[in-house]
Amino acid sequence: MNTRGHAIEVTPGSDQVVVRVKGTVVATSSRPLVLTETGLPDRYYLPADDVQMDLLTPSATTSHCPFKGDAVYWSVDTGDGAAEDVVWSYPEPLPKVREIVGMLAFWTEKPGVTLEVNGQAG
Repeated sequence: MNTRGHAIEVTPGSDQVVVRVKGTVVATSSRPLVLTETGLPDRYYLPADDVQMDLLTPSATTSHCPFKGDAVYWSVDTGDGAAEDVVWSYPEPLPKVREIVGMLAFWTEKPGVTLEVNGQAG
């Protein structure tokens, strides 16, 4: 999809992705979807089965993206204090990115959140 210079694409990946929050591994996946969007960093969307969902607490935060739809958020508590709203998902994404339905992405710009791809910082 290319709308007035804005492009968005979802590509299946096979990279090994590890997400840590405050040093605790919260997700490990070898079946990410990589979402590439104009003006934004690539995002790795991971299946919920590959995420330690017991560490996530639903948040009241929501957001709307005209290209992806409405997102819901979670905070992560690793026992070292909560990292607020660092995980999001699109329960009903727009048709162009329907593959990311129910998959989770991590806000790696937030303090304490790191993402490694094949052992390299992402």
